[in-house]
Amino acid sequence: MGHAEPMALRVEIAYSPEARVVDRVELSLAEPCTVGEALRQSGLLQRHPEIDLDRPRVGVWGRPRRIDEMLSDGDRVEVYRALQVDPKEARRQRQRRQSGRAPKRGAGTAER
Repeated sequence: MGHAEPMALRVEIAYSPEARVVDRVELSLAEPCTVGEALRQSGLLQRHPEIDLDRPRVGVWGRPRRIDEMLSDGDRVEVYRALQVDPKEARRQRQRRQSGRAPKRGAGTAER
């Protein structure tokens, strides 16, 4: 009997360095493979030195993961960038911008 060939994992790595820009890489990797190994082999770390593997913010299909966790075939690894604005503050800013365009509904009674 021959040796079993290692299984190949097909994974996608995605990173958005700025709004509306996504750097995606599709890889075929030998199994087993961790999130960190896939990131190192993707080339993203060389193209985006701001990605810090000492304090990575990564997930697989939107769920936070550690870089030492194993991947499965078909996984999508997402590298998250730090938030520029707190989500609550961003919502307030959007509401302020939109309030100048359209009247508020149900804002109370008018003074007479």
